[in-house]
Amino acid sequence: MKATIKHKQKEYKIDLNKPLDISIPLKGDVSNVNAWYIDHPKIAPHTEHDFVGSVKAGASTNFNDIWFNPHAHGTHTECVGHITQEFYSVNQNLDKYFFLAEVITIAPGKVQDDFVISKHQLDNAIKATGAEALVIRTLPNTTAKFSKQYSNSNPPYLLEEAAQYLVDIGIKHLLIDLPSVDKENDNGALLAHRAFWNTAGAIRMDATITEFIYVANDIPDGRYILNLQMASFENDASPSRPVLYQIK
Repeated sequence: MKATIKHKQKEYKIDLNKPLDISIPLKGDVSNVNAWYIDHPKIAPHTEHDFVGSVKAGASTNFNDIWFNPHAHGTHTECVGHITQEFYSVNQNLDKYFFLAEVITIAPGKVQDDFVISKHQLDNAIKATGAEALVIRTLPNTTAKFSKQYSNSNPPYLLEEAAQYLVDIGIKHLLIDLPSVDKENDNGALLAHRAFWNTAGAIRMDATITEFIYVANDIPDGRYILNLQMASFENDASPSRPVLYQIK
């Protein structure tokens, strides 16, 4: 199934039969990726009195309870409600799902004890113009990202200047393969989040950040059409499944 998408007077051809899923699936055990100092997600049959929601245990259906935190346990998309006193739902603020995107690869640079992504690195890596979404793959890029335990590991993050640069060039949707765009322990400063959503001015309500993606090494840098799929949770963040389509 092939489609031609017209966007800002340009046409882009994609093959809908060749999706490139860049999400990390959620599993209910310790092998699941994890961050922010909490237990791993759990998926288990619901139990109540003598009922066990498992066909193997004699039930007519499998009826699982799922416990997880979207920020800690896998690919998720968040809105400004993640950092505001006011409640804002990502389900209400993300109302379009297809975007022109660019994939870039960056090796975070060492600054004192941290590895960071700078404005200069972004400026050098971004080649396309007019993209609404930016997908950042960091190096090293191994499948260990599917199960890495990030708590107390001080992962790489974006400098405030880098986040502001993305705002300045018109990026509305930022996707990255790290647990956060900010430093793991920054005493609540959240400088990159605040800059990207412009919380000191006119808040960018329709801007989103998607964390914990995984971009396979065989996906080249360049332009794509992004389908940002998301579960309908009325929450600041929701589990999501970003899918890329290569432009022909």
